[in-house]
Amino acid sequence: MAFGCWTAWWPSITRRMAEIGFYHLTRTTPEAALPALLGRTLAARQRALVRCGSEARVAALDEALWASKEPDWLPHGTARALGDKAGSDKMGNGASQPIWLTAGEDCPNGARYLFLLDGASAPGDVLFDRVFDLFDGGDGAAVEAARNRWAAAKAAGLALTYWQQGERGWVKKG
Repeated sequence: MAFGCWTAWWPSITRRMAEIGFYHLTRTTPEAALPALLGRTLAARQRALVRCGSEARVAALDEALWASKEPDWLPHGTARALGDKAGSDKMGNGASQPIWLTAGEDCPNGARYLFLLDGASAPGDVLFDRVFDLFDGGDGAAVEAARNRWAAAKAAGLALTYWQQGERGWVKKG
């Protein structure tokens, strides 16, 4: 997946967003790391949009969230799971879903928190309060792309934080 043009959606993000967090995965996959982050999102009474780089990632994440043991309940929906390849929420009650997984531009649940995987970019016309950019520390190209996104976001004056996986969870660096 191309790492997209982040700058296209920064003007809308800067009006409402508190921070963009870069999450450096060094110990687990996104499927293993996301349940805890999404659980905290739900505990904060927020909705989440998880934007993946491919339908294959949506499918893997869908399975991982249903199988999650901690937290053990992460209600979510996808258009893919309902056989709708167009990304519509017409069959998935997208507006009712606290977590929506997609590889498209859809955001039917009014999420304020955005999780980006595989270098996916934010939908251009949706405002978010927080963005979580997760990237694979074992993939040199993904790390370099994340560095480029960080530099561009910093140059645009956005509020940034960097998190790295540690032995007991996420550690805020710098």
